[in-house]
Amino acid sequence: MIRVVLSLFRSDVNPADRVVPPSSYTANLTVLTAAAMAFLAVFALALSMASGRLADRWSDALARTATVRISAPPEQADTQVQAVLEALKTTPGIASYRVLDDDEMKKLLNPWFGPDLPVETLPLPKLIELTETSGGMDAEGLRMRLAAEAPGAVLDDHTRWRRPLVEAAGRLRLLGGLSLLLIGGAMAGMITLAAQASLAANGQVIRTLRLVGARDTFIARAFERRFTIRGLLGAGAGTLLGMAAVAMLPRANEAGGFLTGLGFTGWGWLWPLVLPPLAALVSFWATRAAARHMLRGIR
Repeated sequence: MIRVVLSLFRSDVNPADRVVPPSSYTANLTVLTAAAMAFLAVFALALSMASGRLADRWSDALARTATVRISAPPEQADTQVQAVLEALKTTPGIASYRVLDDDEMKKLLNPWFGPDLPVETLPLPKLIELTETSGGMDAEGLRMRLAAEAPGAVLDDHTRWRRPLVEAAGRLRLLGGLSLLLIGGAMAGMITLAAQASLAANGQVIRTLRLVGARDTFIARAFERRFTIRGLLGAGAGTLLGMAAVAMLPRANEAGGFLTGLGFTGWGWLWPLVLPPLAALVSFWATRAAARHMLRGIR
């Protein structure tokens, strides 16, 4: 089948291409449709890949980290902090731990309360950040030990944060794939309509070719070649425009978050180049189906 599609790009393989007159209206419609669909497909692909990267980055940032929050009266806070530190010191699977100071607490609260928050005057809980080893720790065992030795301490291993991120990454990738399928389906539908219009406009020419002994396969090949090339050229132009638009988007940064990370990185820039050949295949099959259906109706 790939050999058949490639043969369409040789001008000397199908004399019917010189017999059937071209139609500028359907040509422009096919090229514009392919360009628009490829442009949208580039953004759907970029959104899917960027969403996956963001979720993976957040998940990796939370992996092998945990936090112990100590909520206790001021007179008991230091005692419970020491009790938690002693428990962490003897717990297998913990690589390091440290108590967050007031400056770090203020930095954590800046996005919600601004930089002028008087942290030292607020009854904030004490936070201890810990990092697990590659083997991990027994989170349930540590929770039970903290409940016995430091009743005000609560362990958060970030599981409730990681799981939604992983699920969101999978759903966004699925959404990107569905978007690409819908775009391909819309392109196939538009090209089918354009091919049908071109076949109907050349009905008299088709009847004349049949009178001189031309087969439907011979006639259909001319339309398949034209619309395949138009789909390839239009998708190529739309892909290049889409890649240029994506390249002009803001770079990823800490403040911008997701919206500034939309795009491709590294070898990911090669993925959009797959779209023009796929558009050519879609054009070929859509035109073949339309040609077979229309030629049966032309007598």
